Parts: sequence; structure tokens; C-alpha cells
Amino acid sequence: MRTLKSLLLVLAIGIVPLAAGAQQPATTLDQVIARVISQEAAQMQNMKKYSPLVETYIQKDRPDKELGTVPDGDQYFLGRAELAKGVELEPLTNNGGKHRVGALGSFFTMSMQFLPRGFLQMIYIDESGLNRANYNFDYVRREFLGEVRCLVFDVTPTPKSGKGRFSGRIWVEDQGYHIVRFNGAFVGSSRTSYYFHFDSWRVNVGADQWLPAFIYSEESDVHYALSKRLMFKAQTRLWGYNLGHSQQEEELSKVLVEGPTAIKDQTTTANDLTPLQAQRSWDLQAEDNVADRMERLGLMAPAGEVDKVLGTVVNNLEVTNNLDIEPEIRCRVLMTSTLESFTIGHTIVLSRGLIDVLPDEASLAVILAHELGHVVLGHRIDTQYAFFDRLLFDEKDAFHHFGFARSPEEEAAANQKGLELLTKSPYKDQLGTPELFLTVLQTRSKEIPNLISPHLGDRISINLPVSAAPTAAKPGTTVIAALPLGGRIKLNPWTNGLEMLKSKPVGQIAEREKMPFEVTPFVLYLTRYDSNTGNASQNPSAVSADSKQGADATDQDANRK
Repeated sequence: MRTLKSLLLVLAIGIVPLAAGAQQPATTLDQVIARVISQEAAQMQNMKKYSPLVETYIQKDRPDKELGTVPDGDQYFLGRAELAKGVELEPLTNNGGKHRVGALGSFFTMSMQFLPRGFLQMIYIDESGLNRANYNFDYVRREFLGEVRCLVFDVTPTPKSGKGRFSGRIWVEDQGYHIVRFNGAFVGSSRTSYYFHFDSWRVNVGADQWLPAFIYSEESDVHYALSKRLMFKAQTRLWGYNLGHSQQEEELSKVLVEGPTAIKDQTTTANDLTPLQAQRSWDLQAEDNVADRMERLGLMAPAGEVDKVLGTVVNNLEVTNNLDIEPEIRCRVLMTSTLESFTIGHTIVLSRGLIDVLPDEASLAVILAHELGHVVLGHRIDTQYAFFDRLLFDEKDAFHHFGFARSPEEEAAANQKGLELLTKSPYKDQLGTPELFLTVLQTRSKEIPNLISPHLGDRISINLPVSAAPTAAKPGTTVIAALPLGGRIKLNPWTNGLEMLKSKPVGQIAEREKMPFEVTPFVLYLTRYDSNTGNASQNPSAVSADSKQGADATDQDANRK
């Protein structure tokens, strides 16, 4: 005789239409659990063929009477996951090595040390596999995560199953029985090693394929070293699963009908380049080589929608200043959360994290005006990159080979030129909010040193080209100086594509809800892969739960030690 929960489960899944070639739906609780366990085992095996980029950003917190909590230090890690070897990480940034040992330092050193591998481990419920011997499953209800209907289970370790087992809740999509979200913690912390609570999300990137993308972790009351208390929030993002494959394969499949230019008489010299044109072409080759290499490494997003948004602002600056720049200005986006901007020849690059936290278009214009100043002043790229062999290096050395920081003299000159450009631009009367942004950035800089430490370019200067009084809030309105991380852009972990979020403003916001430059949770609107269009989860968005304030929010989140 079926139990009540078994009957509820039949009702939950019995009306699901079958896709072509799909298996018959499970009709009992035991069958569903067996399918979930089997699918998770297949998921773990499938993950071994991938080596995604993994970024973890951790903000330590301290209590604040007015704001609840505020940042009080941070840590950053960027690496490549070697999933064929298990849950292993190869650091790409200089600070990667010092966080590789242990989740917690020696008990006698009175210090806590984060372990990036522990955060990556949260892509799996259990590294040793999910099974009935180690876990109890309790069916809860049906629930939609975005457009995806899920079966919800509470999962708890069985007695004497050992340390490090998962305890929490899982969401299982009701067609293929993939786990698409799990929320809880690994049990078995000790005085010298801690497991943290986390919320792990997967997105549908292909037929029958759900891949880990975003993890959020948070603790508010971890006591260690007798009297110390740890409070933190962390985001982990994974991307670059299909790095470099789709675009090249698509290009190979295209049929070229004709050459790019008409065939000319061989006796004419009309197509020969002048020395100046040859130099510009050489510079452009170096610029293109760098952008292509960075995109192949997963450090730069493919050209897309966000680039066009940046390009529109740059065009506004150019047109109102009567600039005619050749080659034309291009804009690209660095994939990382760190706040930085730089130029590669005539290509302006802003990091995803910087775009995320900028409160309005005028603030974006200030950053772009500064970088445009470098271009107008002729601050060139190092043309060594025009030689292709200069780009043939191990990806672990990418941040050693690439560097686009400018000298203090060039930065000062670009600031002055940027101010000149802004005074003639459509943004000249809107500089109050950018001034406020820079003020808050300066105020928070000591608490978020790793977020504002650039990998390739220059630190965002508080002396950017702004000369206006900070905007005063009008009665009944809210002035937001800076958004939380994930405030504007959503990330597709399969294609590395970026899109601007289009969430509706949430209205009046309390002071403690503004959270400038802070880490917030993720709430994803999940969609299924469309086999007709080939869209990988239709560029699934990760909406940061607390950053819908007049912007939008995307992110992957957190980890454990």
C-alpha cells in the first residue's frame, strides 16, 4: 500500500508530458529517489570532462548598529577547476597559493584560513556519491524555480555515515530528475576545520545537461580560537565550460562566397598602406591578438550585448566632442568581479564587477571618459603582442604575461582629458551620482582591498574626471551610490555570454538595503534548454536577491572551507 507521500508524488509528476525518447516517469517514491541517485552519479561522471574557471570572492563582515553588517576585509581567488582529478583547483592569480592549505589555520595561531577547494566542493552534494546507505530522503512538495517545476526533498545523513555528509534540501527537476539546487551544509565540523552553509545552483546548458554555475555561502556566528567570531558572505561563479569550441566550429561550418575586397589590377598601388596606416594596422593586430587570447582563456566575454551598451556611451562622448578616431573604439568586458578598467590599444575594457556596481549611466560615462582619454592621447599598446608567439604561454601565467596598467603621468593626463570630454558631453549635468560613487568607494576601500585590486589594469581612482557636488536625495526618492555585486549583468556559464538584466526597480529602499559593493545571495530564474533554437538555458539569469534596487543582478556565489 502506498504512503501518502508516495501518492502525492504520483500526482506531482504524473501530468508531465514526455519529451521524444524520454524515459517513463517514476511513479513511486522509491523509483524517484533511485532516479535522482542514478542521475547524480551520471552528473559527477560527466563533470570530469570539464575544466571551468572558478572565481570565489569572500567578504568578512562586522556588526553595524545602523546598517546591520558591513564589510570588514575580503579575499579573492580565481582558478581553473581540474574536475578530472576530483575537486582540484589550479590558481591563476598571484594570491592563489596562500589559500591552498587547510580550511582553518593552526588552532594556536588564532587565525582562520579559507580554502578555495572547499568552496568548489559545493558543486557536489557528496564527493563520494549520493546513495540510500548514507542518506535519508523525505519528500516535501512541488515547487517552481523559474519555469522549471521541481520536486523538493529534505536530505539528511544516516547515523554513523561519517563526516562531511550533506544535510539540507534539494530541488529535483521533474523530467530528467536532475538535482538543480541544493541548500544546506556538510556536517562534521571540528575545532580546527569548519564546513559552511551554502546554496548551490545548476543551470540547463544542453539536452539532459545541468551544470553548476552559482554558489552562495554565508555564516554569521562561527566561533573559533576560543573567543573569535567569524561572519562572512561569499560568492562562487563557474564559467567557461564550452570554452573556445562553439565559435570556432561555427566559423568552420560557414561557406565563404567571396573575398572581403574586390580584386584590383596588380599594377596599381592604391591598396598599399602609408607608414602611418601600417603602424595602426600593426597596433590593431596586437590588440586583436590579446583580445582573442583572453577570450579563449575565458577571461574576456565574447562580443555581445553589454559591449554595445558601453559602445553607445562612448559614441555619445565622441559625437559631442567631435572626435573621429581611427581605428574605431571598441568595448569589451573582463569576466572577473574585481573592479578595474584599462585600454588595449583602441579597445576599452571594463570588468564585469565594475559594471555591476555602477549606479547609473553617468557613472559609467565617467569611467569610459577616463579610458577614452588614454586613446585620444595616443597611449598605445605594447606592440610585442603583434608577434603570435608572444601569446603562446601556459594559461597559469596569463596575469604575468598581460599587464595594461599605465604610469602615474599617463593616468593624470587621462583624468584631465576625460574631464574635458565630460564637460562637452550629455552627462555634464549628471555628475553628482558619479561623485557619490567615488566617495563611497573611497570610504569602503580599506574593507574591500581585494575587490578593488586589479589583475590587469589600474585601480579605480577616486580622482576620476568628476567636478560636481554629490547628489542630494529628493524627498521620497532614493539615491544609490553603488550597487551590490551582481547588480547589472547576468552570465551564461556555458557560452560566457553576458547580458544586461532588466529587472524592475523595487521602489523605496532602506539604508541597510543599499549594500554598496557587497555580496548578496542568488535567486535564479531557471529555464530549460531549447532544443529547437540551441540556446543554452536561454542565457539563464542569476538574480542577486537583494540587488534589484533600480538595477538588476547576476551572480554566482559561495563556498566553504
